[in-house]
Amino acid sequence: MAGRTAGGASRTVAENRRARHDYHLDKDLEAGLVLTGTEVKALRQGRANIAESYIAAQDDHLELVNANIPIYEAANRQNHEPKRPRKLLLHRREMDALLGAIRRQGRTVVPLRLYFNDRGLVKLRIAIATGKKLHDKRATAKERDWKRDQARLMRERG
Repeated sequence: MAGRTAGGASRTVAENRRARHDYHLDKDLEAGLVLTGTEVKALRQGRANIAESYIAAQDDHLELVNANIPIYEAANRQNHEPKRPRKLLLHRREMDALLGAIRRQGRTVVPLRLYFNDRGLVKLRIAIATGKKLHDKRATAKERDWKRDQARLMRERG
């Protein structure tokens, strides 16, 4: 199957690298997406961008907003809208926990990674997060640089 890799591992289509830089990530979940056929075909080609997307709460469900899945060139006039909102598929308990975190606690739900799982289904890894302040970002960068220097020193001496 085109969505699988050797050994049945998942294949990443798009990743939101800025999420770890801009947010403190707490709990992460795997969610399904309601997609059309041309969207899945475009994803199989490895064409998607979730860097500027976010998760929005609608009435009783969550939607992935502003994710760019470009049109599938081989399709006819019934192609999909590239930046349309896409409904997330979650268990009711997970949905209620996320909606509660957004509404009551003022938390944010961010998309982390869009991928094909081992069964060839499109999944979205999401996380409950709180925004980092500027001093938190500096501390994270300082700690990352120190760990890099520490590893370099250990390699040189050991």
